[in-house]
Amino acid sequence: MSKSYETYQKRRLFTSYFSVVLSISLVLFLLGLLGLLVLNSKKVGDYFKEQIPIVVFLKDSAKEVEVTQLKQSLALAAYTKDATYVTKEEAAEEHSDVIGEDFMEYLGDNPLQNSIDVRVMAEYVTPDKIEEIVNDIKSKSFVDDVVYDKPLIEKLDSNVRKISFWMLVIAGVFLVIAILLINSSIRLSVYAKRFTIKTMQMVGATKRFIRRPFVWRSVRLGFIGAIVAMFGLAGIIYYADKSFPELQIIQDKLLLAGLFLFIFLMGIVITWLSTYIATQRFLNLRTDDLYY
Repeated sequence: MSKSYETYQKRRLFTSYFSVVLSISLVLFLLGLLGLLVLNSKKVGDYFKEQIPIVVFLKDSAKEVEVTQLKQSLALAAYTKDATYVTKEEAAEEHSDVIGEDFMEYLGDNPLQNSIDVRVMAEYVTPDKIEEIVNDIKSKSFVDDVVYDKPLIEKLDSNVRKISFWMLVIAGVFLVIAILLINSSIRLSVYAKRFTIKTMQMVGATKRFIRRPFVWRSVRLGFIGAIVAMFGLAGIIYYADKSFPELQIIQDKLLLAGLFLFIFLMGIVITWLSTYIATQRFLNLRTDDLYY
């Protein structure tokens, strides 16, 4: 009878610990995932900004040396990510592939122009800076026109700012929710031992002596929960890096190390603080109040 009761108690204790670790790891994992999104929201925005080309159309009368100089100056410019020279023949071939027929057969001539496709660094993709770059390129006498998607750049620049702001707000709200959820799990765990706490206090044990095993147990559970969360987050990061290599998520090792350290510290600090407050509350209660 006693052995079965001990087995039941051990199983109950293990289930309690498991549920606490699971809740901590899930909350920390979601918090880390949101942190990863916040850290990479700028990267995602920058990636889309750098996909918008500035197309420089050259006059047919442009000399080869002028075109070569322009290509070199654009390639070496601080704002340039990459610059690609596209001949009128290459442009015609690409256009034919898009429309599915050779338009030169019935036109008899190639109306397209030689051009340079310029992709600009993300920090320069703002309406004002792009306009300065375009005006500078247009000042060349052999440049016929410079075309870019102005409405898209304006909308993208505005939306990236809004998304970054709201991501920070959501991260802050979720951080508070995470603290409350972990605190609730720890409080329930301590609540189950409230009579043990009060019994120890009644036989003369000091508050510090009573708190110590509860705090250390919770910190260990927080440590395990944080490790589980970090392994889960590492798996997500690995998968995301393989699926979207252009974002180079793993390249920012310092940011990722900071994120993992944040998760680890949250698991330790929240569990320690929650246990301290919960045990202190039951230590200060009267014996009659333990039943409510």
